[in-house]
Amino acid sequence: MGATGSGKSRLAIDLATRFQGEIINSDKIQLYKGLDVLTNKVTPKECRGVPHHLLGVFDSEAGNLTATQYSRLASQAISKLSANNKLPIVAGGSNSYIEALVNHSSGFLLNNYDCCFIWVDVSLPVLNSFVSKRVDRMMEAGLLEEVREVFNPKANYSVGIRRAIGVPELHEYLRNESLVDRATKSKMLDVAVKNIKKNTEILACRQLKKIQRLHKKWKMSMHRVDATEVFLKRNVEEQDEAWENLVARPSERIVDKFYNNNNQLKNDDVEHCLAASYGGGSGSRAHNMI
Repeated sequence: MGATGSGKSRLAIDLATRFQGEIINSDKIQLYKGLDVLTNKVTPKECRGVPHHLLGVFDSEAGNLTATQYSRLASQAISKLSANNKLPIVAGGSNSYIEALVNHSSGFLLNNYDCCFIWVDVSLPVLNSFVSKRVDRMMEAGLLEEVREVFNPKANYSVGIRRAIGVPELHEYLRNESLVDRATKSKMLDVAVKNIKKNTEILACRQLKKIQRLHKKWKMSMHRVDATEVFLKRNVEEQDEAWENLVARPSERIVDKFYNNNNQLKNDDVEHCLAASYGGGSGSRAHNMI
């Protein structure tokens, strides 16, 4: 878990490569196909061979997936991965999806799985600076062209992939770019980019407040990892070293302790574990997930 831009996807992939895991997307915008630059989807290279589920699976024009609908799909994926002895790793910024998944079917996760929550935290001023620069990089990488391809002057920006920050903000620019002079067009684009940055910062703040609320609720099983120093490093080499030392390795230790302690518990007291996890149902088996 973590605010937008904090490194959730990177950490999920790191952990998946170290614990034979697979990733289940919990970002409500990345569920849809398209706008890969704008939605910051992980590239095949970044995935490093780790399978991702519920990532880019719905048509861009499809309606909104409710938290309950997401919970059903994610639950199915979790059960399938666990049955194949893969560690399910749920990662994404839509914390309402994660909360619904935990509460699904009378506590689907908490009743059937040992859960470990990892919160990748970054100081908000530092994160906002990073997000601003990331928007600039997205613009250089073709964000405007992506949005232009899905632009519809009569579009409903509350449905599907068009809810993504960056699409509504570019509406006025795309609607008028052929009607105004170059100077006006440039100013309109500047305003749109500033609004993208501002609304992304608002999103990050809102996500952080939601995580802080969930942290109080799940305190015993949520681990906070501070990645702020990573974002303050000046070059890629220093950033990678800080990430490994301050985020990846500490998270690996958290998961290793969680995973192995729970497995040892199951080996030492199988009947007790089954009773705790499944209410005593015979023939069942408790699983781990993060």
